[in-house]
Amino acid sequence: MTDTAAPAAPHRLLQDGRFRLVLAAALFSTGGAIIKSTTLSGWQVASFRSGIAAVALLALLPAARRGWTWRTLVVAVAYALTLVLFVVANKLTTSANTIFLQSTSPLYILVLSPLLLREAVRPRDVGFMLAVAAGLALFFVHREAPLSTAPDPVRGNILAAASGLTWALTVMGMRWLGSDERRGSNFAAMVAGNGVVFLACLPLALPVVSATAFDWGAVIFLGTVQIGFAYMLLASGIRQVTALEASLLLLVEPALNPIWSWMVHGESPSAWALAGAVIIFGATTLRTWYETRAAVVS
Repeated sequence: MTDTAAPAAPHRLLQDGRFRLVLAAALFSTGGAIIKSTTLSGWQVASFRSGIAAVALLALLPAARRGWTWRTLVVAVAYALTLVLFVVANKLTTSANTIFLQSTSPLYILVLSPLLLREAVRPRDVGFMLAVAAGLALFFVHREAPLSTAPDPVRGNILAAASGLTWALTVMGMRWLGSDERRGSNFAAMVAGNGVVFLACLPLALPVVSATAFDWGAVIFLGTVQIGFAYMLLASGIRQVTALEASLLLLVEPALNPIWSWMVHGESPSAWALAGAVIIFGATTLRTWYETRAAVVS
């Protein structure tokens, strides 16, 4: 008798929300190593990747085709800045430092949310803010030696830290939009943000003097898979799990990002950067666990 269940197993796995989130995080994590692999400039990668991503998001996410308001464009600007800073920082410093420093966004959210979202900072948040700030400072106490894949780590670290701020503004902007599409769609903001990057960086990206077939293949992958398909998996998978589980599963991205760069480029973060990353992710994980536990108890 023929076994007909086996072929359906991969399809069932892809329908699992946890698997989708882990796969999305794994795809996100490839960005640093691939960006470094291209001979294109940071402006060229940013522009062409986002142009392709805007088209991919429109094709893969029906929700991205509606909910366009003036609020969408405001959030899109913050998201666009994040995309550009991430790419340019990756060209200047290690991809590990880039993703670790971008992950300081919860610190900026706690500082700015009272002003922008009218959400008060509680006494227990102060300890978390101090821990993340300490982790952030460790990236700058030691001057890292330049590498072939990280020629200007100081400037790259500054841009990566700035991307943590702009990503925090993006997240708060998405909360500002909320679930009411009359105020604007989060997915529409992603499309608009990528469109802004494409147009804003295009003058700095042209002319393309030399580019290999690998360069164009890498840009197409970054736009369609690393952004487009990954966000589709994120959008569908996040509906099937709790907020805590989603946040923990998405930590796969910063965990894998430096591994790909080490495997492809032999790039390793400094001991100070690793110590800072441990503090940042430890504080973030503990706070997420505590907040979710407190919500369940109440």
